[in-house]
Amino acid sequence: MYSRLLVALFGLALSTVGATAQHTYSKGVQKACANDYKRLCGQYGIETEALRLCMDSAGQRLTKTCADALVADGEISKQEVERRKRSGR
Repeated sequence: MYSRLLVALFGLALSTVGATAQHTYSKGVQKACANDYKRLCGQYGIETEALRLCMDSAGQRLTKTCADALVADGEISKQEVERRKRSGR
């Protein structure tokens, strides 16, 4: 279902101007969120703080598959996902 190219892109450590902090996502999150990354935050470098902020602000627009993977990895709590569903963010 997910393109190998997108999964490979998620594994690259690219840099973004002005965002030097790095955050490594698990292979499960990389696979589950590859399409969300491309659709919502593809302009940001992989494993950068800018990408993390973009994905966080995408909130409700993330697919259930991606959100579930983020919860499973402890990137976000299930309670936060539920709160965002209720608030529309």
